[in-house]
Amino acid sequence: MKPVRLLVLGALRRRRRTHGYQIRADLESWGAHEWSTATSGSVYHALKSMTDQHLLTAYETDSAGPPRIEYELTDKGEQEYIALLRKALADREPSLDVLGAAIGLIEDLSREDALEMLHARARAMRNWRDSVTEHLPADVNLDTWGPVGEVVSLWLTTADAGAEWTQRLIRRLEGGAFTMAGEAPAPTQPDL
Repeated sequence: MKPVRLLVLGALRRRRRTHGYQIRADLESWGAHEWSTATSGSVYHALKSMTDQHLLTAYETDSAGPPRIEYELTDKGEQEYIALLRKALADREPSLDVLGAAIGLIEDLSREDALEMLHARARAMRNWRDSVTEHLPADVNLDTWGPVGEVVSLWLTTADAGAEWTQRLIRRLEGGAFTMAGEAPAPTQPDL
């Protein structure tokens, strides 16, 4: 999965209906051009491609200058967005830009749904780690295995760090972090 599709759908969903320039500006304000493949060209390509796939509806609008095209998610586009978001959160090894996009958009899911996906991710990571370690001798010293030992060490360290980070996010969500879909925002406190 490429992050630009998820990011464009998420940005458009938050705007309801807007033009490509605004979507691109929103993604740039999130810094997505720095940590993902969401460049100007990829955003416009994604808009055209997703319109052709009936995930978006394009509307030509009148303006003082040349006609401008505004986009809106279709029901199919909404379903695709939620499916991509869920998949990115549940995947044990999405690319960091895809995972970053999903975390940045996580509030579009219900708390229960987000937790379900993150628990699935944690399980998949544990299962993957177990599949690596089940073939290792009990008394293995990876330092004696040369480069292969370093590869196995990389896999295990990556699995452990990813699992630790996922568990931290699960704890934060279980503790009420963020305002998730369907929840009322917390009341603001007056300045004293």
